[in-house]
Amino acid sequence: MTGRSTNTHLALWIAATGLSHGEIARRIAAEAIRQGHRQITPDATRVRRWIDGERPRPPVPTLLAAVISEAVGQPLTPGDLGLTAAGPTLDSIQLPLLTEAAAQTLAGWTQMDLFLDRRDTLKLALGAPLILAAERMLGGTARRLNRDTKGFDTDTSTALEEVTAFFSKADAAKGGGLYRSAIVAQLAEVARRVQDGVPASLKARVFAATADLAALAGWVSHDCGRYATAQRYWSYGIYAAAEAGQPDRGVEIVTRMSHQMIYLGHPGDALGLLEVAAAKANLPATRALVASQTGRVHSALGNERDAERHLGAADELVADGLGDDVPEWVAYFDAAEHAGARAVSARDLTGIGRPRAASVHFTDALALRKPGFERVRVMDQVGLAAALFTEGGAEQAAAAAHQALDNAARVDSTLVASRLNTLLDAARPYRTAAVDEVRTRAKDLAASRPTTVAA
Repeated sequence: MTGRSTNTHLALWIAATGLSHGEIARRIAAEAIRQGHRQITPDATRVRRWIDGERPRPPVPTLLAAVISEAVGQPLTPGDLGLTAAGPTLDSIQLPLLTEAAAQTLAGWTQMDLFLDRRDTLKLALGAPLILAAERMLGGTARRLNRDTKGFDTDTSTALEEVTAFFSKADAAKGGGLYRSAIVAQLAEVARRVQDGVPASLKARVFAATADLAALAGWVSHDCGRYATAQRYWSYGIYAAAEAGQPDRGVEIVTRMSHQMIYLGHPGDALGLLEVAAAKANLPATRALVASQTGRVHSALGNERDAERHLGAADELVADGLGDDVPEWVAYFDAAEHAGARAVSARDLTGIGRPRAASVHFTDALALRKPGFERVRVMDQVGLAAALFTEGGAEQAAAAAHQALDNAARVDSTLVASRLNTLLDAARPYRTAAVDEVRTRAKDLAASRPTTVAA
């Protein structure tokens, strides 16, 4: 066994089947015969060796995946079972609906993130795989294997809630760049403790805090330009929300995934995610959030009538009040956030030849913003300046831009940097000394931070 390590993914999945090693071996042999491989006849000892780290030769990994998939009622690949040459496949955003296996996959993602530090290790999920994964995760129910309870107690649960709240406030105020590694490291520790076991009395608490932490890890990763990594953390957040009995928490996280798709120029995928979210949203706040975001996506697609229908639905929900007991994780969505969505929608429709006064909505958003949300306030300020340039008020726009740039320098965020590129585009037609100064400052600030396309 020198050089081998236990294949914990395979061990967990075989345990999930409830079948003995002998029965697993018998079913593999039967499946092999069905596929024309009569020479494959493993026994219980061979199955144990695979769990202990021995790698079976093809086509055994495929046969084993087929047998376990049928037994647990969930499609699995050899990579899901840890049977690929490079170890467990961590490229998919799909998570096994097993507490310890999901936590182990999360641990793998955090290890790749913290120690390998490669942005290209994971691939961004797009199209049908992304939409289907979100739908499956929102509707999934996990099966628990580990009966041990040494991973969490009341004190560690409280500490997890407190540190997550601290990081959330810091991110909203300053951007996530400074804190991202610490947040991911905290999530890695949570993954380790979940594998040790969560007491039934603390399950809802632990997984609710874990969902918050994973959602935050995804958001700060997105804000630092690590888009595929963000997807993985968000997928675990949806899983944890389901474990906590908070389906609407998972819906909110799906809206973050949709925001990323808009940001990266995939509005069709964003719309697909929001359709999944809309079917699961129950709380007034999450329903309003989904409607507002859906309206924004339709604006990006140029669907003016659909955009107004969804934005109008959000208007009504916000005007009626989002409830007296809005959960903290969605409390950021309020009249100010919706005004920001309306502003960006107006900007996008103007960009395709359907002029709208985006500056009015950006002004509304700024007037309504609560203290503590400095990053989004800066984004609104930059958006307002860009809108004023687009609407022809160059002098007013330049003054607004200088104020925005003063504040943008204090926030570490690719989202803000991307808005600066939008500002540069809007200022391009103007050639005055005041606008040239704005252009120089915006270029210098945007160049100091990584960015992709307009947010």
